[in-house]
Amino acid sequence: MANVTDLQTKYSKLAQEYSKLRAQNQVLKKAVVDEQASSASLKEQLKQRDQSLRKQEQEMDSLSFRNQQLAKRVELLQEELAASEAKGKKGKGKGDSPSQYGLQTQSVFDEDLQKKIEENERLHIQFYDANEQHRRQEAELRARLEELEKDSQQHQAVVDGLTTKYMETTERLQSDKARLEVKAQTLEREAKECIVRAEECQQQLRRCQSELNRQVKQSSSVIQEKVPFNDTKFSDYNSLNVPPHNRRHQLKARDVSGQALSFIQDLVAALLNFHSYTEQRVHIYPLDSSIEPVSPLNQKFSQYLHENAAYVRPLEDSFLQLHQSITEDTVTVLETVIKLKSFADNFSSYTHFLQKILPYQLKSLEEECEAPLCTAALTAKNQELQSDMKRVTSVFEKLQNYINLLALVSVQQDAMPHSSTSAVFTQLAACLHSLHDAIKEMSKHYNQKAGLEQELPTATQKLCTTTECLLGSLGSLTISIGKITTFFSNNLDFFTSSGYSPRGSALGLNPLQVESMLANKKKAAAYIHAIQKPRPKSVPYREALTNRRILTSSTESREGLTQQVQQSQEKIARLEQEKEHWLLEAQLGKVRLEKENQRIADLEVQLAAALGGSSNSPTATVSTLAESQEEAETELTAAGKEMTLCTSLVGMLCTTPTVAHVGDEESREQLIKTHYMARVGELTTQLQISDSKAVHFHSECRALAKRLAIAENSREALSEEIKLANQNITRLQDELATTKRSYEDQLSMMSDHLCSMNETLSKQREEIDTLKLGSKGNAKKNKGR
Repeated sequence: MANVTDLQTKYSKLAQEYSKLRAQNQVLKKAVVDEQASSASLKEQLKQRDQSLRKQEQEMDSLSFRNQQLAKRVELLQEELAASEAKGKKGKGKGDSPSQYGLQTQSVFDEDLQKKIEENERLHIQFYDANEQHRRQEAELRARLEELEKDSQQHQAVVDGLTTKYMETTERLQSDKARLEVKAQTLEREAKECIVRAEECQQQLRRCQSELNRQVKQSSSVIQEKVPFNDTKFSDYNSLNVPPHNRRHQLKARDVSGQALSFIQDLVAALLNFHSYTEQRVHIYPLDSSIEPVSPLNQKFSQYLHENAAYVRPLEDSFLQLHQSITEDTVTVLETVIKLKSFADNFSSYTHFLQKILPYQLKSLEEECEAPLCTAALTAKNQELQSDMKRVTSVFEKLQNYINLLALVSVQQDAMPHSSTSAVFTQLAACLHSLHDAIKEMSKHYNQKAGLEQELPTATQKLCTTTECLLGSLGSLTISIGKITTFFSNNLDFFTSSGYSPRGSALGLNPLQVESMLANKKKAAAYIHAIQKPRPKSVPYREALTNRRILTSSTESREGLTQQVQQSQEKIARLEQEKEHWLLEAQLGKVRLEKENQRIADLEVQLAAALGGSSNSPTATVSTLAESQEEAETELTAAGKEMTLCTSLVGMLCTTPTVAHVGDEESREQLIKTHYMARVGELTTQLQISDSKAVHFHSECRALAKRLAIAENSREALSEEIKLANQNITRLQDELATTKRSYEDQLSMMSDHLCSMNETLSKQREEIDTLKLGSKGNAKKNKGR
């Protein structure tokens, strides 16, 4: 239940994280909407500027028209001046003073007119320059606006990608949560069932112990009353339950171990050649180490392969020691073959070596598939080889488990009953057959792959030679494993037979019986060789009977019952220790989960803080842009009013005729001067407005650039946070897989324990049945007497 609550709290935390990420996604969407609104406002400003540009072009056309009218008027004035000069020439006789006065006024008019013309030209040039500069700035701002629109579209695409990624992640997490909840419920159900079954087994064990105690007491009373004389003073005469030494069995065991040693030597030689040629091939293909350096993965793979002798050679040495320990004068059964443990340890180390190099083998084949000239057929063969290597490694792991089980019998006497040993030997034979099939498949696929590689244009002679050597080592490996499989199948009856068993029992030997057997064998040999020793006298009947009763009642029954009680107590203590161990594991997992939840919460707080800072800064930027836009609009409104007034004033000047002083030249010059001064003021105002607009647009562009940089920084920070969140999710998934694996291991251990308890119960039932049969037979004998 604690694990289920931890999972619920864990997924509630994940749901909270999902809601926070969803809220952050809403903030990002709002920022995108703000960007779109700002781009729309910029487009609107661009339209307004186009309208103002068209207005200025219209005003330019009206000014050029006015200028033409003034030029025509100046021509008319010049014609009038010429006419007045002609009239002055005609009236020379009247006097020179008026003509001189006219000439002076004419020269003054000419100078003023020339100044006005020059000033008009200068103003036209300034206006043209200002207009060109305005157009150039407008083009630059439009290009900048297009770039910013493209950037905003890219940001929108990134935000959409992150949104979809968040949605996919949340959906995957929800599905994982549902699946894990179902698994947790099933595991909880199975744990409850296992607890109930364990309680039932304990109750059965207690019942069996009480029944066995009752039966032992009954059998002890029967033995004390009805069992005939049995001399127990000298242990030399008490070897009735020890089997005789089987010399034929020992010779057979010696012969079988010698054959197995030769097959193991062939297997070791084939494995050494296979690993060595594989190392040479790694240095040649897909990259030749003599031309260019190989990848770091293949370098590590080659380094591991170079160490293969340290794992393969001990197999031969340990089995040689095992063969040497089996002689004619020893007792060869699983309980006495102690050297089998060293062979099992060496085989386990070699299996771990295969597990260590398996990922590098798979990655090396993947690199071969990624080669430029690798065909589809060659890729398919590489994939088949990958599955073959995985299968071979798994079969070696099964062999390791079975060999460890057989070696455990020599270390722990009551580790496995004889029936289970026969089943292990049978499974070992089947596993050897599957290993032979896997090696044959791998050899066949390597042959096909070698044929495809020879067709490649990059296949060198060195690669072909190494591949042939590798195929030869695979062939010898297949042959040696086939020989071992056939040998083991042919001698399976010998391995499963007991060879030695006490009289009246189908059970195996123990070390004490082995010692008694060897001692009896030595005594028999000494007796045959006529080595005489003084024999002790027999014990009187009454004394022997008293000793037998005392020994039977106080030693055998007590020791047997004490041993059974100790075994039961040890099993109960072991179960308690396992229970405490798993409770500690659960507490540690809970602490780790709390730490990870705290870390996730800290990361969420940091992410929220980062997102809050980034959202405030764009808001400030938007407010600044809005204020600058309002100021620009007020300036444009004021300028429009002034232009209207100026335009109306120019219209008045152009349309209003001279009322009182039509012929007054000074009033006309004053009116022209006033008009041109007003026009210069109008052009100056327009130039200032254009400058202020350019400055405004420049500040807006700078603000947009800053906002873009802020958005880039926030995007990078968010990507880093997403990476960290993904790493946390993968770590949590790994921890969940570890917890699941530990639960599965615990369930398998409990099932194995229940199986062993059932086996002990069956063994005890068999012992009870044998005791009952023995007591019935003794009762019949006594009745016959």
